[in-house]
Amino acid sequence: MSNPASPQSTQLLEGVGSTFPPGFVWGAATAAYQIEGAVAEGGRTPSIWDTFSHAPGRVLQGHTGDVACDHYHRFSDDVKLMAELGLKAYRLSVAWPRIQPDGVGPGNQEGLDFYRRLVDELLEHDIEPWVTLYHWDLPQAIEDAGGWPARDTASRFAEYAALTHAALGDRVRNWITLNEPWCSAFLGYGSGVHAPGRTVPAESVRAAHHLMLGHGLATQAMRAARPDHEVGVTLNLYAVSPQTDSPGDADAARRIDGLANRFFLDPILRGSYPADVVSDLDAVTDFGHVRDGDLDTIATPLSFLGINYYSRHVVAAPLEGVAPEPYWRAQSCWPGSEQVRFVTRGVPVTDMNWEIDAPGLVEILQLVHRDYPELPLYITENGSAFVDELVDGQVDDSDRLGYFDAHLRACHTAIASGVPLRGYFAWSLLDNYEWAWGYTKRFGMVYVDYDSQLRIPKASARWYAGVIRRNGLTAQ
Repeated sequence: MSNPASPQSTQLLEGVGSTFPPGFVWGAATAAYQIEGAVAEGGRTPSIWDTFSHAPGRVLQGHTGDVACDHYHRFSDDVKLMAELGLKAYRLSVAWPRIQPDGVGPGNQEGLDFYRRLVDELLEHDIEPWVTLYHWDLPQAIEDAGGWPARDTASRFAEYAALTHAALGDRVRNWITLNEPWCSAFLGYGSGVHAPGRTVPAESVRAAHHLMLGHGLATQAMRAARPDHEVGVTLNLYAVSPQTDSPGDADAARRIDGLANRFFLDPILRGSYPADVVSDLDAVTDFGHVRDGDLDTIATPLSFLGINYYSRHVVAAPLEGVAPEPYWRAQSCWPGSEQVRFVTRGVPVTDMNWEIDAPGLVEILQLVHRDYPELPLYITENGSAFVDELVDGQVDDSDRLGYFDAHLRACHTAIASGVPLRGYFAWSLLDNYEWAWGYTKRFGMVYVDYDSQLRIPKASARWYAGVIRRNGLTAQ
């Protein structure tokens, strides 16, 4: 998956048609720790993000998710706002420590009742709930017992999934096991820029395996209980391109494509690890943590694959005698490939300094459809952070609107080429807690004043409401 976008793909984006297929799912997405707040209410106990965010120096300006968007108390008004925007679906995550405070044992009824009320409110407004079981908020008690590098965590996750599914399965039929296991494993246990902040390469590889194993076990448990439910997983995928045609740059692209994409796609959709990536990781681990039968479990058939897409990686071989700049901090989230250089091209970027590359979304969708089993696909996150200014009660976020427009045209191009793309969830509904960036980055279609908790739909929200109403884009 390291081919750069073709000229044909770029051309298809220009003047693309406007209408999406009937039944296309239009939604928006959020995550529990980023919006809920109420971290010590309703029986909830600390997650790894509570611990991490309260540790000095971990999060920009010392921001925490203690209050966030106060969605726990304001969910009814937030759902009404979703209805006003015309959303047909809402992707939320449930907080593991709110449902199972110790990470084991029976469910916390106060926590489950909160999500029952939220789901009921969505259904009353004809908004389909899509529930993500794990969006990074591991109970601190499980981290203290070893976290994701420990095999037992996969079993604990499957038990939690089964418990939650049993409680909400009469209301929810669309389930996502994990959000972006690459981030959980390699940012949480490799580079340490995400919770729990560990920096041990071998642990990051074990964490990735046990996350996928937990996904497989959870999928099996939910399928056994309700075979008619839709169960998938969400992966953050990147188009990856070499800077030049040189063999060194081509190998750099192969390595990063391997760790970012194929290291998760191959086990989940093919039941095997890519041999070249295993070889790249020889100095990190011997893969002794992989047991007989694990990969069969990981490859339990899915109903769909969720794809989160934000940008492209352009990479190059190391310069001889020159130590590369770290990708984020001193520790690497690319075990075994730490020396690869990430190259900027001088193209427009978001406030996260992520290059804007809509043709890369066409490329990813086409490659997944070509290289892996026939499977319905959903964009479960796509969006951008920009510096938003509230002026006279309005936010004119034309950059974000343009980003959405370009990427939805990319989605239409992919569908026209035969990709079975079934829906799109914009990230994010609300401005919120952006992990290690705290509240300094705004991704929302709705502006949040964090002092007053006032919600103000931005220009992009009004535009997206029009897209949903038309089931398509206006002509260019």
